[in-house]
Amino acid sequence: MVSRLVLVLGDQLTPTVAALSAADKTSDTVVMAEVADEASYVQHHPKKIAFLFSAMRHFAAELSEAGWTVAYTRLDDPENTGSIVGELLRRASDTGADAVIATRPGEWRLIEALGTAPLPVTQLEDTRFIARHSEFDAWAEGRKELRLEYFYREMRRKTGLLMDGDQPEGGKWNFDHDNRKPPKRGENYPDVLQFPADKITQEVLALVEGRFGDNFGDLTPFWFATTSAQAQKALTHWIATALPRFGDFQDAMVADQAFMNHSVIALYINAGLLDPLEVCRAVESAYARGDAPLNAVEGFIRQILGWREYVRGIYFREGPDYTRRNVLDHKRKLPGMFWGAPTKMRCVEQAVGQTREHAYAHHIQRLMVTGNFALLAGIDPYEVHEWYLAVYADAYEWVEAPNVIGMSQFADGGIVASKPYVSSGNYIAKMSDYCAGCLYSVKTKTGQGACPFNLLYWDFLIRHRARFAGNPRMAQMYRTWDRMAEDRRQTVLEEAGALLASLDASEVI
Repeated sequence: MVSRLVLVLGDQLTPTVAALSAADKTSDTVVMAEVADEASYVQHHPKKIAFLFSAMRHFAAELSEAGWTVAYTRLDDPENTGSIVGELLRRASDTGADAVIATRPGEWRLIEALGTAPLPVTQLEDTRFIARHSEFDAWAEGRKELRLEYFYREMRRKTGLLMDGDQPEGGKWNFDHDNRKPPKRGENYPDVLQFPADKITQEVLALVEGRFGDNFGDLTPFWFATTSAQAQKALTHWIATALPRFGDFQDAMVADQAFMNHSVIALYINAGLLDPLEVCRAVESAYARGDAPLNAVEGFIRQILGWREYVRGIYFREGPDYTRRNVLDHKRKLPGMFWGAPTKMRCVEQAVGQTREHAYAHHIQRLMVTGNFALLAGIDPYEVHEWYLAVYADAYEWVEAPNVIGMSQFADGGIVASKPYVSSGNYIAKMSDYCAGCLYSVKTKTGQGACPFNLLYWDFLIRHRARFAGNPRMAQMYRTWDRMAEDRRQTVLEEAGALLASLDASEVI
């Protein structure tokens, strides 16, 4: 009987993943490996590494109990070759296998490594996603603009989620207008379900502390789910306690409130512990029971059924060079405050601080605080991309790169976003309580104590006026600038330049 190796990566922890579905339990050997290449190609948050290693070990145990032969390599195995391809070669030598079945990875880097491996590797399409590559490409073909809204509607029609016949439930496809409320004083936020570390996780934590203790991020307390059963409990808990209020305040930010009404399950979905379509159906069921309003349910389903599937399609359609796009020619180095260096900007301090503590920040913190600052300041988008990939537990290149290179940094020239997502301090003041107690004043436009966002906002627009002045969604901003007194415009640009010079000199801003 022909023996093959079945590769299961750390973000493919699903019993029905394509490679396992195509394998023969009686003759094939499952290969799983904790390797240095994957743990260190960026400076991953220790919590992210611990989550994946623990989830991998739990999943390997479940496969063994289900009758699979599993060859599992721990990071501290003295025979560990340090790479996925190296481990496949080692296991092929051990077993006599001469072929590998793999589910296509979510990063071009690994796809190419497997494609050039010195043994045949069959890469099967990852069927855990709702839209196949061919479906996305067929939808995208011939379109001048690849906008999420129209792709999302196709996914609604395909799945039947929130559909009333051939019409959207509630008469509208999108209830985003109802989901932009600023934080409400006195609002109570439910706890995210947390799990104690079992013996397997404790062993992983000790390993990660020894190997990656100097990486940016707090390893403990560690409370992530590490099995599918635990992840399902986390989902059920969130639906019962937080989904009803999720929609209203999903864009709001509150100091020292890392999670608010967010689900914090993206890391479980992206690692394979939860099925995205089943998650959407569970949320839809809450609406059908009358347990959650339509604006909350639609807003959440759009993030998974629409945005998650859409950015994956963009990543694979655009190809391996996507992460190096830089149409705005931004070249400034990522400032130390992204790695926890002191800053007087309370919003950045809050977003980076909770990122360090939890390996998590919600989408508006990523887009309109850290991402907004990086774009306004002209930070090299590849450095921004590597930072997001490193510090968030839910980050894999297929999902992270379009969010950063496209949506956040506009480095792809508008493939994802119709305009750059930039704002002055007013947006953050409206959608958060961060500005209260900040050493800067959001109401101060120039001079002593002026909010850096206020200065950098105009500086960005003027630096890139030739590109954006003709954008209908930005024309009003340029008209506002042109109406300003000449001396005020000069002051804004001079003070913005001084601020950027301070940033370049690693001074505290």
